[in-house]
Amino acid sequence: MKKIILSTLLLTALYSCKKETSKTEGNTTVTDSAAAKQNTTDQAVTYIPKELSPESVSQHLAKNNDTLYVTNFFATWCGPCIREIPSFKNKMQELKDKPVKFTFINLDDKADWNTVVKDFVIEHNLGNDVILLDGQKLDPSFFSKNFKQWDGGSIPFTFMRKGNQTDEFLGMMTDDALNSKIEAFLK
Repeated sequence: MKKIILSTLLLTALYSCKKETSKTEGNTTVTDSAAAKQNTTDQAVTYIPKELSPESVSQHLAKNNDTLYVTNFFATWCGPCIREIPSFKNKMQELKDKPVKFTFINLDDKADWNTVVKDFVIEHNLGNDVILLDGQKLDPSFFSKNFKQWDGGSIPFTFMRKGNQTDEFLGMMTDDALNSKIEAFLK
């Protein structure tokens, strides 16, 4: 019963972000800095995201090496989430040859993964960089194990890790905030 109540509270908190539709200008080709693959506009865009369990996401968040991992939790219905994506895409392109890995963890309803989320991923050319996470499987221990500040109550949320150094940012990240946080890790 406790899990049902906590799951309901989590979903309610996630849906408290106002649903908005927002389009960004341009169709920039973006690459994952770790993969260093270049897509051309002539290639067909594929839908690659895969679902990971909360345990697998925790393993991703705990990676401890010399790569900077920038992990953004978002949903397609969250206006601030969508508005910050172009900043992340620009930074991905800028740092494509650096040891930086950007990952976007989608928290949309599972029913939307093959429609709204798929369209969003294809439109923004993020297929290699998106992980699908079923919010129904999250419980408070997921948040307490992985984060110092974030309890899952709202998005967007960005978690950065390089070695033992971490940073958490709740809310929409501006270009300046993103740049300064990444520069601090790459010094």
